Amino acid sequence: MTASALPGSDPAPPAAAGTAPELLDDLDSRPGSATSLVRTIAGEVLREHGDWLPSTVLVELLRGVGVSPERGRTALARVRAKGLIVAERRGPRAGYALSPAASELLARGDRRIREPRAMRDGDPWCLVSFSVPESLRHQRHQLRRRLSWIGAGNVSQGLWILPAVLLAEAEGIVRRLGLADRVTLFVSHEVRGALSPRELAGQWWDLAAIRLLHERFLAAHATALDAWEAEPSDAHAFRLWIAALDAWRPIPYLDPGLPPAMLPPDWPGARSAECYLRLRRTLATPAAAHAAALARG
Repeated sequence: MTASALPGSDPAPPAAAGTAPELLDDLDSRPGSATSLVRTIAGEVLREHGDWLPSTVLVELLRGVGVSPERGRTALARVRAKGLIVAERRGPRAGYALSPAASELLARGDRRIREPRAMRDGDPWCLVSFSVPESLRHQRHQLRRRLSWIGAGNVSQGLWILPAVLLAEAEGIVRRLGLADRVTLFVSHEVRGALSPRELAGQWWDLAAIRLLHERFLAAHATALDAWEAEPSDAHAFRLWIAALDAWRPIPYLDPGLPPAMLPPDWPGARSAECYLRLRRTLATPAAAHAAALARG
């Protein structure tokens, strides 16, 4: 993975003629942007309210995390254009509902985002080998792009590596792109080379970029609980929790959770994961109460 695979910095080429627009995925918008915050609120709040909320409630929720009503409505329209939400009127109230295609996307995200996981030394690997001709270059680009989005490392042009626990996700990517006859997946229990495991990891993943994600998360959110204790309102919990969740969402995708033998001894991943889990345990419940109060009102 290269630095260009970081959120918001690797726009996809136009879809091939006759294909549907690409569904907004977790790394398709910059964390902290209005569009990303809509994505986060959709995944965290809409499902708790029957997959639908009035437009006015969503705009107010966005205002609570620092997005003006004008920017909020524009961001809702952009996310709607990506296919994550659909406009839906219920009785006299206009609103937005999750699209049918969003359910699988959000379920995949839940498995990663809610429970951070890391490999242990000796855990198995999945190798993804492919040969895709130039005539299918759009699918080839999407395959590489989406493998990087689930934390795969780039061993060589046609060979990628990722934790074996992500085998099903890799198979899903291959299947959705229609490349099953062009891709072979292997499961291996050992990685050997002339270099040490730590040196190999430094070649296959952009560890500096992943480290920066963890360090930025810690710098921005390590004191969030102190801030909430000074002002323990549900609205404040919602603002702090959504900001933290929005910043966290890309991390468990781009960081595969490498085993200790492949990481520097001062790796910040465990510290940022524990910080995130503390925030979830403390802030998620009052944040949900705030959203529920707005929905009732």
